[in-house]
Amino acid sequence: MKRIGILTSGGDCGGLNGVIKGAAQMALKSGMTSFVIPNGYAGLYNLIDFDALVELTPDRLDTIDCNLAGSEAGHSRVKVKKIEDPQKYDRIKRGMQKFKLDGLVISGGDDSGSVMVDLAGQGIKCVHAPKTMDLDLQTYSVGFDSTVNRIATFLEDLKTTARTHNRVMVMEVFGRYAGHTAFRAGIAADADAILIPEIPTDFDVLYAHCKERYFHRIAASDVKAGTYLILVAEGLKDASGKELVDESSGVDAFGHKRLAGAGKYVCEQLTKRFKNDPEIPKLMQREKMYVKDLNEIPEIRAVTPGHLVRCGHSSVYDVNFGKEAGAAAVILLKNNLSGVTVSGITNGKVQYLETAKAIKQRHVDLAVIGLHEQLGTCFGRPLQKLNLEFEQASEPIKRFL
Repeated sequence: MKRIGILTSGGDCGGLNGVIKGAAQMALKSGMTSFVIPNGYAGLYNLIDFDALVELTPDRLDTIDCNLAGSEAGHSRVKVKKIEDPQKYDRIKRGMQKFKLDGLVISGGDDSGSVMVDLAGQGIKCVHAPKTMDLDLQTYSVGFDSTVNRIATFLEDLKTTARTHNRVMVMEVFGRYAGHTAFRAGIAADADAILIPEIPTDFDVLYAHCKERYFHRIAASDVKAGTYLILVAEGLKDASGKELVDESSGVDAFGHKRLAGAGKYVCEQLTKRFKNDPEIPKLMQREKMYVKDLNEIPEIRAVTPGHLVRCGHSSVYDVNFGKEAGAAAVILLKNNLSGVTVSGITNGKVQYLETAKAIKQRHVDLAVIGLHEQLGTCFGRPLQKLNLEFEQASEPIKRFL
């Protein structure tokens, strides 16, 4: 193992430059040469057509700022198996042979990891450094901590405009079918309600919680100011289990429908209930807010920060994990281990899982949700009885896992 390629794939996020730098620095320390393969699997497929690759020399590494989010190597969403070229794997191998690459360090999420499993099955030596801001793999994934910190900051910032206008604010964030980002960021920012895919939303329950808390805050304020904050994951399901998709957008390279409109849908459902509730005009009049035809119900607004939650700067945690995961991936390659995912370095051991097992989707722990329900957060369902058992820990709990 003398020459390796480093690529990042899927969605960008914080910590990826740490993966690149950690892998390249460990390669240098191990007497290897490392190269950037630009633009994810698209670049890997077209490797044969490149005239040259960027070598990650010490001087080139000095120009990579690990504190910045995004990826110096670039990204694309390409599922190699779907490429209509019967010689696609041979083409990739010829590209690697052209640049004498003995193995690959690949950083990506479940979709990118599934492609890596295919590549390993074709005899291409590769190790996976887990990356997804959604935290829905079986390991910690670089990007999550950076993202939830940004979401929590945005939600905190929204409180100023929301309280000024006495608005109900709904913020929609990424997460697809696992609600980790909405859950953890919402708890940190004291969201009043958090709606995640794991719990179908009963909008009557959400409305009752919103109505009571919103008007209580305004009544308790000496300047009649109050708000109610809802954080919703894009993969929201209603009580019937229906998910919200943009049917006009088709599917992405991995067959996923584009999720769209969760924030708007929540606004519509709450607005309809405010309009149909005969108590609302009286409550608005009681708080000296009612103006016929102009200000008859609380105003509800949706905000979607979108890609702002995955850009900007990386958290300290993600930079550290990224560097360690990248370095560990090189160590595994050097020791002839392939088709595996780095889970971390603990107690002097590089820990890893078979990638096919590591990319299985992990959902939010509903027992922990139950705890936060007892503390007053609404999750769009009736309050559940908390059933927590006791167990003496055999080792310290690892956060996020």
